Amino acid sequence: MEAQGQIIKALGLTQTEARIEAQVLLQHSLSVNRAWVLAHETDALEANQKAVFEALLKRRLTGEPIAHILGKREFYGLDFAVTPDTLIPRPDTETLVETALEKISKNQPCQVLDLGTGTGAIAISIAKHRPLAQVTAVDQSPKALAVAQDNAHQLGVSNVQFVLSDWFTALTGQTFDVIVSNPPYIAEHDPHLSQGDLRFEPTRALAAGEYGLDCIQQIINQAKQHLKPQGWLMFEHGYDQAEQVAQLLRSAGFDAVASVADLSGILRVTLGR
Repeated sequence: MEAQGQIIKALGLTQTEARIEAQVLLQHSLSVNRAWVLAHETDALEANQKAVFEALLKRRLTGEPIAHILGKREFYGLDFAVTPDTLIPRPDTETLVETALEKISKNQPCQVLDLGTGTGAIAISIAKHRPLAQVTAVDQSPKALAVAQDNAHQLGVSNVQFVLSDWFTALTGQTFDVIVSNPPYIAEHDPHLSQGDLRFEPTRALAAGEYGLDCIQQIINQAKQHLKPQGWLMFEHGYDQAEQVAQLLRSAGFDAVASVADLSGILRVTLGR
């Protein structure tokens, strides 16, 4: 497919990655499923179909993320609406959801807090799999919260509430059994911020000071007054930050500190009690 070659040349993707992206764009432009695309891969497009596909392809060749072009991204088996006001949910973050679910009983009520919810992917996935849990999801961006609320409605999840808050600011007096967060954790001068999909995502949701640990440190400093006895605090963090985050938790008096690897074997989540 000609589009596949263009994607490889423009974005430096592998042949397999480029083929999948071309197929996804074709599915979206024709409103068909992947099985249909595979069965008709050699068919010629009609003029109007070709125009729609080429318009989508042009956006991708400039580097615009697939999730923004499609307006959605699959996460933990659910489809989430995505806009430029939110981070794009990524497979690595599913490790945080799985770690949280291990600490949340299926059979008892539980209070869960998601700090910096964005699309709501973490909070809604937890709420979906733990119906007895009451999940509170906060974000300082009204636009992000609107996206998250719509996602909860579209996915039929009612045991999550959304609060406009800068971390714990609007949660005075509230305590939780589990606090989860995928906060900004990239160093503010990291060159990756100007590369790939990150160029199209809100920097305020990505960068956190000189070493990328400012938000994590801030959350740790405030978390204890919002955790119930034996409550858990857990973070997603950068590929090389596990030991630093673990030390921050230990220094703040947390015990049972541990790190969990993602599917690539990278320590991606660190938690403490």
